[in-house]
Amino acid sequence: MTKTILPICILLTFANFSFGQQASFPDSLFIIQDSVLIPTKSGVLISAIVVRKKGNEKPLPAILFYTTYFQGSTDAILGKRSADRDYVEVVAYARGIRTNMKDYAPYEHEGNDIYDIIDWISKQTWCNGKVGMLGGSYTGFSQWATVKNIHPALKTIVPQVAVMPGFDMPMENNVPVGNILSWSNDNIYKFKFLSRNLPFDYFNNGISFRSLDSLAGQPNPIFQKWLQHPSYDNYWQSLVPTPKEYAKINIPILSTTGYYDGAQISALQYFKLHNKYNKNSNHYFVIGPYDHFGAQRKASPNLMGYNIDPVANISMADLAYQWLDYILKNGQKPEILKDKVNYQVMGTNEWKHVASLDKMNNDTLKFYLNNYLLDNKKPKQKSFLSQTIDFKDRENQNNYFTPTIIFDTLDVSNGIVFTTKPFEKEFTINGSFTGSLFATINKRDMDISMALYELMPDGKYFFLTRYVGRASYAKDNSKRQLLKPNQKEIIPFNNTRLVSKKINKGSKLVILLNINKHPFEIINYGSGKDVNDETIKDANEPLQIKWYNDSYIKIPVWKQ
Repeated sequence: MTKTILPICILLTFANFSFGQQASFPDSLFIIQDSVLIPTKSGVLISAIVVRKKGNEKPLPAILFYTTYFQGSTDAILGKRSADRDYVEVVAYARGIRTNMKDYAPYEHEGNDIYDIIDWISKQTWCNGKVGMLGGSYTGFSQWATVKNIHPALKTIVPQVAVMPGFDMPMENNVPVGNILSWSNDNIYKFKFLSRNLPFDYFNNGISFRSLDSLAGQPNPIFQKWLQHPSYDNYWQSLVPTPKEYAKINIPILSTTGYYDGAQISALQYFKLHNKYNKNSNHYFVIGPYDHFGAQRKASPNLMGYNIDPVANISMADLAYQWLDYILKNGQKPEILKDKVNYQVMGTNEWKHVASLDKMNNDTLKFYLNNYLLDNKKPKQKSFLSQTIDFKDRENQNNYFTPTIIFDTLDVSNGIVFTTKPFEKEFTINGSFTGSLFATINKRDMDISMALYELMPDGKYFFLTRYVGRASYAKDNSKRQLLKPNQKEIIPFNNTRLVSKKINKGSKLVILLNINKHPFEIINYGSGKDVNDETIKDANEPLQIKWYNDSYIKIPVWKQ
């Protein structure tokens, strides 16, 4: 588990977690083959664990759990749980893990390596020729890399909270996430854990983000390689299916994620692209009030202070096995999968089921950011609100880290707050908010943060979701287009997390608009240089922003 404190209550951790308790599955009931070496066409050997239940003599379907993490003896726990359900489980490690770290290259070889792993599995005497995959985060990504070229034996995948390289890890909307150094430092290289003071040292010293590993005293090749690709370029795009490859993905798929899962935008993007390029895709999507953990194992009844609805309190791990039984053993289809998109509406104690994402809503609320109001009428007179950010001032601002979803007061932290009038009728937010900002700045770039809240009738704030993105990539995440100083620019945003929640009568919606300047995410000083190389010397004069009142947001809703 990574150690860096995250700056917001959308949680994303890139370690895998077992799906059961070891005490429930004593070793004596299983045949466990550790350190099995699986050959690949590249000549690189893949280390694996194979787990079977004693007494199973006939060939069985196999489940592949492909992981980039080595967690010692606990890695067999998932294997035993699968074997107890009358599967053969293969826990296979990314190339280099448990063999030779010189071969390790995150994300780069999964497509070819997993094809060869599945080929090996399908030819073993204990396998009946059917293979399924499951697992979350990096393991979720690996399944999408696998279906770029589907092995005939692969019958289904269950990508849970799947990350998409370059899209949400190691950056989101081209802004590097805060824990990309600790990810490889702690989990892969297993160096000494980074100091908890490291983010503050980076912030207070004003050094470049690229120097973060040097500041930690431990060079990190993975970190440095990722920073060489600040755009969503061909390097990142080549790691996941192309449009033509999505069109050929015809095996059944179950994807799961959560409203507070840091990887949600990627899980959502895989689903969108698969359906866009394959109109007949057999792909089911499940989402509810879960974080990165709950959306791949068991829900937390109390999620960061929010008591989830009882119907949401389910096990995504059990759902994954129900799906595997359905596909690989001709079992019953999971009851929750009543349609392709299945989502839990927070505050209603109900699940909803629709055929596609666009069927989740029947209306759109459009609000203009006008003089501190979220105004549903387009302003007749043009105006703007001014904001100043002095990057030389090392006072921390815009740090939205919070341990809770519901809280009493809003920390504005030099941001600008826009609020609707109280709603006269209840409705449901169903989907991802989008919009366009119109602004003039005196620099060439900025990293924007927009947090969306419900201000409830009792005066408490309910955190719904947040957008963070780099202005210079807003129009095209693969190509940087610097802003022109002192000219009005349009900054569109559309890559935000989906949320579903009942908004009560008397509630208001609140947008907190700000610019990143805190220890837990990179600081964009606006010089136009590669942001990874900027230092406090590039701060120069304070950032001056004019936010124009023709800026707007669109919120998809369901109205009765």
